[in-house]
Amino acid sequence: MKRLYMIVLSLAVASMFGSCNFLDVDRYFSDEIKIDSVFNSTRNVEAYMWGITSYFADEGSIHQNADTPGPLATDEAFTMYETLHGYNGLRLVLNEINASNLYSFETMWKNSYIAIRKCNTLFQRIDEAADMTPLDRAEIMATTRFLRAYAYYKILTVFGPPIIVGDEVIPSNEDLAAYDCTRSTYDEAVEYICSELEAAAVSLPTTRPIMEFGRPTRGAAYGLIARIRLYHASPLFNGGAVAKRCFGTWKRSSDDAYYVSQNYDESRWALAAAAAKRVMEMTNGGAPMYRLYTVEADSDTPALPEGVTSDPNYYEPWPVGAAGIDHYRSYSEGFNGEAVLATNPEFVWGRNSGTLRENTRMAFPLKAGGWSGMAVPQKIIDNYAMVDGRPIDNSSEKYPYSESGFTTQQKNFSGYRLNSGVFNMYNNREMRFYASIGFSECYWPCSSSTTSGLYNLTITYYYDSANGKLNSATDYTPTGYVIKKFIHPADAWDGTNARRMDKAFPIIRYADILLMYAEALNNLTTTHTVQLGDQTYTLSRDVQEIRNAFDQVRHRAGLPGLSDSELASAQTVQDLIVKERMIELLHENHRYFDVRRWGIYEEVESEPITGMNVDSGKAGFYTRVIPNTSRIGSRLVNKKLMFLPLPLSEIRKLPSVDQNPGWED
Repeated sequence: MKRLYMIVLSLAVASMFGSCNFLDVDRYFSDEIKIDSVFNSTRNVEAYMWGITSYFADEGSIHQNADTPGPLATDEAFTMYETLHGYNGLRLVLNEINASNLYSFETMWKNSYIAIRKCNTLFQRIDEAADMTPLDRAEIMATTRFLRAYAYYKILTVFGPPIIVGDEVIPSNEDLAAYDCTRSTYDEAVEYICSELEAAAVSLPTTRPIMEFGRPTRGAAYGLIARIRLYHASPLFNGGAVAKRCFGTWKRSSDDAYYVSQNYDESRWALAAAAAKRVMEMTNGGAPMYRLYTVEADSDTPALPEGVTSDPNYYEPWPVGAAGIDHYRSYSEGFNGEAVLATNPEFVWGRNSGTLRENTRMAFPLKAGGWSGMAVPQKIIDNYAMVDGRPIDNSSEKYPYSESGFTTQQKNFSGYRLNSGVFNMYNNREMRFYASIGFSECYWPCSSSTTSGLYNLTITYYYDSANGKLNSATDYTPTGYVIKKFIHPADAWDGTNARRMDKAFPIIRYADILLMYAEALNNLTTTHTVQLGDQTYTLSRDVQEIRNAFDQVRHRAGLPGLSDSELASAQTVQDLIVKERMIELLHENHRYFDVRRWGIYEEVESEPITGMNVDSGKAGFYTRVIPNTSRIGSRLVNKKLMFLPLPLSEIRKLPSVDQNPGWED
């Protein structure tokens, strides 16, 4: 009878509320039917807690059915795939997203609040488990607090200031008017989320067993704080011209408070630097907790390029300089599945991602069972440095850049084969280029396949080639490039024994932390003393600290670090950080947020997508063109895209909840 009563009551309330997502009333009653048995033992409580994670999408799903816009909503990816197949980042820039239809993004909004409600239910009832030890309780509470903060973080970054419900499990028997509420400001949300993560970190473990890879740790909490603090310090959210232009008239209707601060506060940069430094200073058994993944140099590792004089440490052994490691493998193996996923020291927080593994098919050659269409624009190609670190428009005589002719000799290095006959544009480039990009005449081993003709492939994207536009209206690269970053040499999609290596997605990795630290320090003009947790940090624009952090990323890639003249200019360093993040963090779901927080979104996204001429055979292919598709001209660039709109269904039910600017109609 109780079960029947609860079902009937849930239907009645569902009809009355129309499923307010932030309340999640429907699921509340479903949970109540079995809730008493959930909290009668520690084992059940833990199962309930880990069940909350099912409401977070696989973070490695960055291209299709993602809960954040991802690479396809930026200038780092483009495709001809039909948006109806779940390419919602592309839907966003093609103006197919609105407050009435958010596709998978609305699922993220809803599921985040489901997760929050479940966390609050656990907080309210955890003491009912009589067999729970104080240690168990502390860790369960800390993990649940982390999960709740992560749900709010996801809402904040995609939708902007959330509705914060605190610890309350909101009663479900009130009139609808009783549930009307307001959103937090951006500042209020940042302080709430960071305080929750700080509290969680106290009792989270510093390490997890290999079988628990992906579960949150203290480093994960600290890493998220560092990212949130960096965003909070950035121009879009920290007063000044960008914040005024985008959010200068956006106020909370209930009290006229600005949703985004209009007053600049430099100390936010100091707090962001301190948060990153705290991660960098974490230890495990006396050794650093996190470090960049590296592979020791061997006989197959190419020598460092000659003649580099800008970086005094360049030829020193790693980690001071770039010598002694294999730069191609050190970068590529962290993504393609070669490194042992659960023990990769660069993963501050990561997870196994079946979606990422399966989605490698989007870039895999059509003739080898793939779809050949997850394209990388020419802008990305042009921003990869030459092997000696120089930009393509200032290449050296020894390592020249050329847009004419082809290589005449095959090169083999670090397990990578650069074919003879490759266009000279792709010769002499830095190792991350070869680890990340598939281009015409590129070699694909596909070595797990044992079917003749489906391994040891040279792939071309000319119009009439096996992987060219002639073969499909959608399954081809419109720019002449594909993302190869997550593909292992053994990966194959067709033929006998074809298989793919397992992949892990780096939610937070140490290279990002180092670049955060360098960026935050670079924005300081005076000395600041800040408190973070129980630690005090005094920070200033220390050029040696900036160099040490930035240069680790560059040296791991085999490139020289910052010169003294570059370090002397804060603007030059910022420009180099912008470029470095584009290349180092390619297709890791950072660019979408970076260009917005820097205030350069409208500028960089207004540049048309370009690539090679895929409407031509080989003779005319190597010419820069705007791809022959109306999609290029249809891409929406508008400051309203700083945030996605809140679901219209929520706005209509909750009169005090203000819509994001530009989405009011």
